[in-house]
Amino acid sequence: MDDTTWLPGTFLGRLDKTARDRLLAVTIRRSVKESQVVLREGALESHVILLDDALAKVTVEMADGRQALLAIRMSGDIVGEISALNGTPRTATVTACRFSIVRIIHRNEFRAFLRANPDAAMEVAGIVADRLRWANRRRVDFASYPVKVRLARVLWEIAAAYGRRSREGLVINVRLTQSELATLCGAAEISLHKALGGLRGAGIIATGYREIVIRDTDGLRAVADLEGFA
Repeated sequence: MDDTTWLPGTFLGRLDKTARDRLLAVTIRRSVKESQVVLREGALESHVILLDDALAKVTVEMADGRQALLAIRMSGDIVGEISALNGTPRTATVTACRFSIVRIIHRNEFRAFLRANPDAAMEVAGIVADRLRWANRRRVDFASYPVKVRLARVLWEIAAAYGRRSREGLVINVRLTQSELATLCGAAEISLHKALGGLRGAGIIATGYREIVIRDTDGLRAVADLEGFA
């Protein structure tokens, strides 16, 4: 039904073709504009969204009214699965970062699909576990490492999942503002700016308009203190 090659870490990339085709067959395809909210924090709704050809950011509202960036999601990823599984309000807001194509799956269809495809249900559990592990690691990083290390780790994780190779290096063309990147790193914007400058000065990265190119992947991993990690 669909011959797209999905990134292996995404939900669609983890499914075998038969299960993926079954799932896509029960979806409703929709287009969304850049900056359009796909899911809203606190909403009482339970459908699931598959990101078909999409780029989205996941945010939560902080006590002072600012939005904290939690994660980036791309084509093949699933969002909204927690509310579909346990009926609780949305825990975060998901916003399209560019014109995107998404697929809506109603809760009943999603749950029926998981009952009929236990391997897919295990993949959903694995994704939830991975996201919890990522969140826990962020908390440890915030308490244990300086901003430069936290920034290098976040950049490496985004690049490893979503970067594309070019002659210049590994390109992260996820449209993040410095403010959003700062919240993802748990840093003040001025501290993030200094850390970016340090990585640029070392020749590890180059920056453009909402684009970061990793010129030295080994150097970035060294700054991130990732030796020994896959």
